[in-house]
Amino acid sequence: MATLLEYVGCIHIYLGPYRGNPIALYLKRGNGVCEIGPKAYPWNDVVGVGETPNRAAADFEEKWKAKGLSPDMYTGPSWEGGIKPEKPAPPKPAAPLKPVATVAPGGAGPAPAASPQPADGAPATAPSSVPESLASRTGSS
Repeated sequence: MATLLEYVGCIHIYLGPYRGNPIALYLKRGNGVCEIGPKAYPWNDVVGVGETPNRAAADFEEKWKAKGLSPDMYTGPSWEGGIKPEKPAPPKPAAPLKPVATVAPGGAGPAPAASPQPADGAPATAPSSVPESLASRTGSS
């Protein structure tokens, strides 16, 4: 049995300074596949295909933009009935790499980290937990 076409939206084409009649877009539901496209010649060769009406609408928009018309020559597609073109999800960014712990030759565990050396070549000193102002008063350092 043939399926009925559903009106789902329209596109307006501009021919020079004049706005043409709207071109209707129809949805045809099949066995797990939805197709959206106009029935008016010469635009009827652009058909969006997808598992759902929203995916078919996104596919139709991509194919319509590749048709060769500049964006100022048409408006739309204007969708009716709650159809929102479902764009594919953007690719996920790569996961950051985790640092690898090195094992000491003796097998005792990770190697100890070297203490940083100041740029002037002086040996690094461990920071004191006592502020300098208190250390000079009490004489401890």
